[in-house]
Amino acid sequence: MKSISKTFCKILSVLIILSALNIRFVCAHLYYSGQLGFLMPSACTATEIVCYILIVYINCFPALTIRKVSTTRNKVLEDGIALLQIFLATTVVEIIFCIVVLLAGMPDDIDSGFSYPLVWLRHLLLILLVELILFWNGIIRVYLTSVQLGIKWRLIGIICGWIPIAHLYALYKIIRITSNEVVYENEKYLLNQIRAENQECHTRYPVLLVHGVFFRDFRFFNYWGRIPAELKRNGATLFYGCQQSAASVAKCGEELSGRIKQIIQETGCEKVNIIAHSKGGLDSRYAISACGAAPYVASLTTINTPHRGCIFADYLLDKIPDAVCDKVAVKYNAALTLLGDPNPDFMEAVQDLTASSCTRLNALLPDDPQVYYQSVGSKMNGAFSGRFPLNMSYPMVKHFDGANDGLVSVDSMKWGSNFIYLSVPDGRGISHGDMIDLNRENISGFDMREFYVNLVHDLKERGF
Repeated sequence: MKSISKTFCKILSVLIILSALNIRFVCAHLYYSGQLGFLMPSACTATEIVCYILIVYINCFPALTIRKVSTTRNKVLEDGIALLQIFLATTVVEIIFCIVVLLAGMPDDIDSGFSYPLVWLRHLLLILLVELILFWNGIIRVYLTSVQLGIKWRLIGIICGWIPIAHLYALYKIIRITSNEVVYENEKYLLNQIRAENQECHTRYPVLLVHGVFFRDFRFFNYWGRIPAELKRNGATLFYGCQQSAASVAKCGEELSGRIKQIIQETGCEKVNIIAHSKGGLDSRYAISACGAAPYVASLTTINTPHRGCIFADYLLDKIPDAVCDKVAVKYNAALTLLGDPNPDFMEAVQDLTASSCTRLNALLPDDPQVYYQSVGSKMNGAFSGRFPLNMSYPMVKHFDGANDGLVSVDSMKWGSNFIYLSVPDGRGISHGDMIDLNRENISGFDMREFYVNLVHDLKERGF
């Protein structure tokens, strides 16, 4: 069975379903028209039983095999797609078949009491039942396991499901998106299987992931998306910053310094490699240069960090009335308190991201010669590239700061002895949120998870 292609298995499943539905109909017709004679009762019953068994089997194993080729989630998704494809193919053929036999028409056999229209109607109801089972079995699997569909296409599928023609387009798009997802995830699964022994991300010192502003490292939300799992699969040892989400750079830096020393004390690892996103990069630099964490840090890699601040932030704070700022701050602080911040300060966090504040901060935080500094930056290709609210902020940031990721300009992201610039020439580009896999979205032309694997592997090669 391993040598049989997936396409062939799907075609075979389609043929089995069609045979299961139509052989019984043909047998019924031949019997009642007197062409099968005494063989029909037993033949019809046996055929019916076999048909039902085959239909049940295909609904359980649409690929005609129980062999596991990837993760369980991806296998369920792949089977769901197969069921939807089988549903589409068999529905089209059965519609044509029913129309043809209805138009061909055959007179009732009065002697046998056979009514052809009733047999045809029963056949139609059987088709409807089987196709509904195939569809709902497939769509439920897809909706429950797909990551790339997102809320958008799930809603489109539900809405268009009631609109003729539109529902076919929606189903086509759902199958296409999820099919690409299966191929993509299977390739990553096989790649990780091949290089498992190499421990590509097994660095000398563990990796400390530091989050950005207005988010926390906590159990209800994974800030780094699918990245941590990918790094662990390739041998990385990970810790998280766990600093407050809305506080000044100084306060967060102090918390990070304490966190680093805690990790050193508990594990005996001597040092850590910090990978910090957005404001987390500023927090980390403060911890290293102002809070005594330098001896315990081997490297700092900042991801889309506003080292030189955001000019548009200065503009907004200057133009927006203080009363409005205070109201926004109160609402944000209340929400962040519920998420775990002991004493959030929205305005402190925002003010430390302005260009004027970062200019003062950079003068106070010289790089430590013991630490290897590098930075990573990306950009969006237009407002259409990012999801809300980055699609709204992009034009404003571009007006004041130039090329940006929806929040931070590329020029502001550069820091250290090495700057890695990420760009996708065609399509959407790479946003501030994409850099932490915020939406768990596979970007055409760029593999975010693989980028982080290579990033950490490079730290390993440098001896960190």
